[in-house]
Amino acid sequence: MTRWYGLPLAALLILLVLILPADLSQTRLFLLAAPLELALVLALLCLGGRVARWVLAAVLSLLGMLKLADLAMISALGRPFNPLADLTLIDAAFRLLSGSFGTGTAFGAGLAAVLLAVGIVVAMVWATGVWARGPWQHRPAAVAVVLLAVLPAAFADDTTGGSGRYLMARFELVWRTGVELRDLRAAATRDPFLGQAGMLAAIDRDVLVIFVESYGRSSFVSPYYAERHLATLRRAQVDLAAKGLAMRSGFLNSPTQGGQSWLAHASVANGLRIGDQAAYQAVLASGRQSLFHHARRMGFATAAVMPGITRPWPEATHMGFDRVLGAADLGYHGQPFDWVTMPDQFTLAAMDRLLLARSPRPRMMVQVALLSSHAPWTPLARMLPWDQIGDGTEFDVMARSGERPEVIWRDPERVRASYREALDYSLQAVTSYAARHSGDAPLILILGDHQAAPGIALDGGTDVPLHVIGPPELIERTAAWGLQPGLIPSSDLKALPMEGLRDLILGGFDAGAVPCRAADPTSQERC
Repeated sequence: MTRWYGLPLAALLILLVLILPADLSQTRLFLLAAPLELALVLALLCLGGRVARWVLAAVLSLLGMLKLADLAMISALGRPFNPLADLTLIDAAFRLLSGSFGTGTAFGAGLAAVLLAVGIVVAMVWATGVWARGPWQHRPAAVAVVLLAVLPAAFADDTTGGSGRYLMARFELVWRTGVELRDLRAAATRDPFLGQAGMLAAIDRDVLVIFVESYGRSSFVSPYYAERHLATLRRAQVDLAAKGLAMRSGFLNSPTQGGQSWLAHASVANGLRIGDQAAYQAVLASGRQSLFHHARRMGFATAAVMPGITRPWPEATHMGFDRVLGAADLGYHGQPFDWVTMPDQFTLAAMDRLLLARSPRPRMMVQVALLSSHAPWTPLARMLPWDQIGDGTEFDVMARSGERPEVIWRDPERVRASYREALDYSLQAVTSYAARHSGDAPLILILGDHQAAPGIALDGGTDVPLHVIGPPELIERTAAWGLQPGLIPSSDLKALPMEGLRDLILGGFDAGAVPCRAADPTSQERC
C-alpha cells in the first residue's frame, strides 16, 4: 500500500528532473514545458505499469545526468556535453582539478559526481515504481483519456520545448557527430599539398608556432581586459619595430573554448576543424599529413615544446614531430605554479637552450604551447631579466606567493583579475622573446588556442588573435591573408577559420609564389 505522501513526493522528484535546465539561459523553457511532460509521464506510468516503469526510469535517469553534464560543460567550455565525443575528458578534468586544487578535492568531486548519478537513478526507479503501482492501474480507460489529452499538446509545434525536445536534440547530436566523423575521415585523405615541391622554400630560417593559453578576442573587445593587454601590446609593437621586425595581426576562429587546447593545436597542424575528442582521435588515425610532416619533407627539423605534457604522449608519433620536449625534458627544477608546471619565460629559454642554440643544424619548425595563462591563474609569475633564467629555482619565490586557487575561485571577480594578470605576463614573455631574437629573427606565429570559459572571457565568442612577427619580406606575404599591420588588429576584423592556417602557411611561402590568400577550408584546391 502506497503511503499518502508517496504519490506527491514521487511526482515532485520526476518534476525536478523535468524542470532542471540544461542551460541556465533556457530555464524558462523547461519550467513552462514541465507540467505537460509530467502529466504525460504519469499517464504512461498509470497505463503501462511495470514495463513503463523501467523504461521511464531509464529515460528520466539519462535525462537528469545529461542535463547536469550540459550545465558543467557549458560553464567550463561554452558548449553542451556530447555523449559520443566527451567521455574521455573525464580523465583530463580529474588531472586539472588535482593539479589546481589537490588530489583530495579531485577525488571528492569525482565521488560527488558518482553519488549524484546513483542518486538520480535510485530516485527515478523509486518514483516511477510508486506511480506504476498506483490504485488506478485497473482503470485504463480513464488513463487513456488523460493520455490522449496530453499527447497532442506535448508534441505540438507551438510548445515551448522542454525535456522531450531536449532528448531528441541529444540523439540528433550523437547521430550528427557520427556523420561528421565519417566526413572528417574522408576529408583527411584529401590533401592538395601531398607531393608538392618547393613549399616553404622562401623561409630561410626557423619557424616558431607559439600558442598562448586562453588568449582570445576578449583582450581586444572587453574593456576590462583590453585596457591592460593592449597597453602591453602597444609597448611591444614599438620595441619590435625599433629592432627592425615587421608584424601583422588578425583573428582566427577556434574550434573550442575554455579548454581542450589540443583541439586547436590539431586544427592548425592538420588543416581540418577538429571540434571534439572523437574527431581528434579520428584524424590521428587517418594518416593525415600535418604542417609538421610537410615541413619535415621540405628539410625542416620539427619539434614540439609542451610543458603541459607530464605523462606519456603516444599520439605525438602521428603528428610529424622529430622530437617532443615535455615537462620533464625542459630542465625545470623550480616549484610548480600549481597546475602550471613552469613559467612561460623559462619554457622559451629552455627551447633556445635545448633546440635552437645547437650549431650546425637545419632550419627548425617548432610548436610551443605556453602554460602561464592556464587556469587556475594563481600563483602569478612575473618577468625576470633573460640572463637570470637558470634552472627555474629563481621563480620559487613567485611560486610560493599569492593565494591558493580554492581561495581565489570563491570570487568570480578575483578569478577574472588573476586571469588578466596571468595573460598579461604571457604576452610580455612571448613578445620580449621575439624582440630578444631580432638579430637573427625566426618567423614567429603567436596565436591563442581558445578563449577562457564564458564567465571569464566576458566577450569575443570563440575567436583568438594571431600575430606574425619576423623579417619584413616574409611578413609582407601575410598581408594577402587579411592580416593588418602591427600587433593590434581592428577589434571588429573578421576571423579566419583556424583550420585554414596550415594551408595559408604551406601555400604562402613558395619561392617566387604569389602569396596565398585566405583559404576556403572546404576547397580541395591549393591556395
